[in-house]
Parts: sequence; C-alpha cells; structure tokens
Amino acid sequence: MCSDPDSRPPVEPADDSASGRPIGLIAGDGDRFAAYEATPLQPSGSGVIVLPDYHGLTGFYRELALRFAEAGFDALAIDYYGRTAEPPPRAPDFDHRAHAQRTTWAGLQADIKAAAAHLRLRRHVHSLFSVGFCFGGRVSFLLAAVPALGLSGVVGFYGWPLGPFLNDTPAPADLASEMAVPVLAIFGGADTKIPTEHAETFGRALQQAGVTHEVRTYAGAPHSFFDRAHEDHAEASAEAWELVRRFLAASAAQRT
Repeated sequence: MCSDPDSRPPVEPADDSASGRPIGLIAGDGDRFAAYEATPLQPSGSGVIVLPDYHGLTGFYRELALRFAEAGFDALAIDYYGRTAEPPPRAPDFDHRAHAQRTTWAGLQADIKAAAAHLRLRRHVHSLFSVGFCFGGRVSFLLAAVPALGLSGVVGFYGWPLGPFLNDTPAPADLASEMAVPVLAIFGGADTKIPTEHAETFGRALQQAGVTHEVRTYAGAPHSFFDRAHEDHAEASAEAWELVRRFLAASAAQRT
C-alpha cells in the first residue's frame, strides 16, 4: 500500500514562504493533465518534479510540493492519468491500479518533459530534479537515463528497481549503464514489496556503471514509511528528508 487519501508528508510546514496552485499542462502528444505548482517566495533557481505513487496527484504530493517550495525549490507535482481519466479529485472507488497499468513509458516521458519545460520557461529553473515515490520512484530512477531532460539528479523512494512492474517501464537496474546523472535511492529495510537484496542489486549495477549514487536503506522501515502516519519511523523520515535536501543542494552545485 502506498499513500492513502489521509496520508500527509512527515515534514512540518516551515513558514509562509511558499504558495501553491493547481494548474493544467499539455504534453507534446496533446495529453492534458493536472499538476500542482508550488512557488517559493525566494527562488533558488532549482526545481523539483514530484512524481507520485500510483494514486496520482493526491493531497500528500500537493503538500510535499509546498514543503519543497519552502526549502527554496520551485516544485511541480504531476498526475499520471490525463489520458484515461478525469482530473483529480477522484471518487474513493477510483481504480488507480487499473489506470496505472494503462500508462506507458512513452506517455510518462511526454508528460514529464512538459513539466520540465514549464519549470524552466515559466519559473526560470536551471537545476532540475525528479523526486518520486513507489511507482513514481521507479519512474524517477529511469529519468537518469533520459538525457533530453537535462536533469541534475534523481531521487526515488522505494521505487521498484528490478523486473517488470505495472506498465511497460523498463527495470532501472537494466538501464544503469545509460544513467548520466547522480541517483539517490531510498528504501525501507522491512519493505515486504521490495526485498533488501533488490536494493543492493540496484546499487551494484549503479556502481559497475560508474554512476554517482547513494543507496540508503532504513532498517526496520516498511514500504511507504515516509508518511506522517508512520510515527514509529519519524526519525527515519526526518533523516531521509535531510538526505534529499543535501543531495539536491550538492548536485545543483556540481551542475553550476
């Protein structure tokens, strides 16, 4: 299980230095999809594309975009299902998994390219990152092998690194040799969905490919531990948040 309708990021609001609004974007293939734009009061020139789990653009990811904006990053959280469903909010019985299975790697790349163009053209972002969770974590890893996006780095929380998944996305470990930007991979040591061995295999693939990377596994943490509801893993969540912020800052500095 990934985030549910009541999930919230385990990061407290910092101040009133960011604002957010829902927007619509159009991909190069004509897909119209929903997004949520969070804008910092004092932009840093760095931006983040937030890639949700398979539930799409829920409150969790809108709020997370605001937390990134409070940290100085222009942030854009996107929805995946513009081609197959009405925009969010959606009914409680919406079959997220079925719609996730109807997404394609080509379609996801088209939407993410539109998000990247928006941040660069409208928000003047020059160092751009992706941060994804579960379904979005796998997608985020893969973006390290999409040079056309010009990313400065990618972050994935408990993204499936091996084997087939819900759609036609390739396995990130299989594309390690094509990855050209730093990778931060975060996993839970008690994740029953993604064995620790899979995270280790991904790390070895990145190492063999010469990719700058860090694979961090939090002992005892379950899948989707980065959630305010997981109070027992608040320390791991806090550490992961600081790890992400340091990774983004360091990678942005290296690209300037």
